[in-house]
Amino acid sequence: MHNRSFRSESNLTVQSQLPVNLTLDPVDKLSVTVVMDNFTSTLMPTIGPAKRPSVKARTPARYLETKEARDGLRAEHGFSAWLTVEKKEVTGKVSSSILFDTGVSPTGVSENMRRLELNPKDAVALVMSHGHYDHTTGLDGVIEALGHSSPPIIIHPEFWNRRRILVPGRQPTLLPTVSRAALTESGFNVIEESRQPSFLLHKSLLVTGEVDRTVPYEKGLQGQEILVEKSWKPDPLTLDDQALIANVRGKGLVVITGCGHSGIINICKYARKLTGIKTIHAILGGFHLPDQQGFDSIIHNTISDLKEIAPDWIVPAHCTGFTASTKLASNLPGSFIQNSVGTRYDFTARDYS
Repeated sequence: MHNRSFRSESNLTVQSQLPVNLTLDPVDKLSVTVVMDNFTSTLMPTIGPAKRPSVKARTPARYLETKEARDGLRAEHGFSAWLTVEKKEVTGKVSSSILFDTGVSPTGVSENMRRLELNPKDAVALVMSHGHYDHTTGLDGVIEALGHSSPPIIIHPEFWNRRRILVPGRQPTLLPTVSRAALTESGFNVIEESRQPSFLLHKSLLVTGEVDRTVPYEKGLQGQEILVEKSWKPDPLTLDDQALIANVRGKGLVVITGCGHSGIINICKYARKLTGIKTIHAILGGFHLPDQQGFDSIIHNTISDLKEIAPDWIVPAHCTGFTASTKLASNLPGSFIQNSVGTRYDFTARDYS
C-alpha cells in the first residue's frame, strides 16, 4: 500500500493512497459557498440547503441620492467555491476551510470574497480542479489578498499542460496556462500530488485525483489537444480533472466538481468506489454539458443515470449549459437547485446543531 503524507503548521494533512475502500471520516456539516459562477441574481429564493447571500458591502454611486449602492456580486465564465467542514469533538465544534478553484479573471474571486466577507487567509489549502484558465486565473487576486500567508496549493501532475482547442472552420484557440515559475517564485508550497486520491483536513475531504473513466458515453473534451515535445496531440480526457468528496454524517456523499470533464457519472461512480458509500446526498458544480452539437444524447444518458443515482440535491453550475440545466430541472424537480453566485449550501448531519 502506497502511503505518503504532508503536514504543515496548519491543520492540513494530505495523504495519497491506492484507491481501495478509503475511510473518509464523516463530518457534521459541510458548507459550500459558491464564490464564482456564470450566473448571479438577487431574486433567487432560499430552498433546501441553499441560503442566498445578503451582501453588506457598498460602493460609491454619486448620482444616487444615497451616494452609495450595494456592491453586487460579479458573475463570469468561471468557477470557485469556499468549503468549510465542521465536526463536533469533545472540546467543541472544530471547523476548517479550503478554496476550490479561482475563476477566470484575475480579481473576480478575490473581490467576491471581499463582498461575501470571506477571508482567503482562513484557507488551510487551495485545491485546483484542473489547469484550465477559467478555474486558475483568479490565483492572481487570491495570492495578492493572501499577503504573507501561503497555504499549500494542491494540483494534479498534468495541471501545467499547455493545451489548445480545435473548432472546425477556425484557427486553434490556445488556452492560457499557469506559469510554474511564477507560482513557485511567489513562495507558495505547490503540492503536485500523485494521480491517486488524497485526503485533506484530517480525512474530512477527499480529492479524487485521476478519475476512472468507465462510462462509454462520457468521452471527455473533444477537440482538445496537448503540447507534447513540440507537437500537438489529442487530449480529450483532461486527466488532471479532479473533484472533492465529503461524507456528511447520516446523509451520504457530497460531490463537488469544477468542470466535470471526467464526466459527472464517472465522478459519482468513482466517489462510490473510493469510499464504499453508495448514497450520494448532493452533487454541485460544473457538469460540462454545453449547448453544442453532439451533446443531446449525452445529456439524455446523463439525466437517466442521475435519476438512478438519485441525489437528494443536484446543483449544476458553470459549464453545464442552459439545455442540460433546464432538462435536469424538469426531470429531477424535487432535487434541482438553480445556483447563483454567493449562494451558501449547508449540508448538515441529522440532529446536528
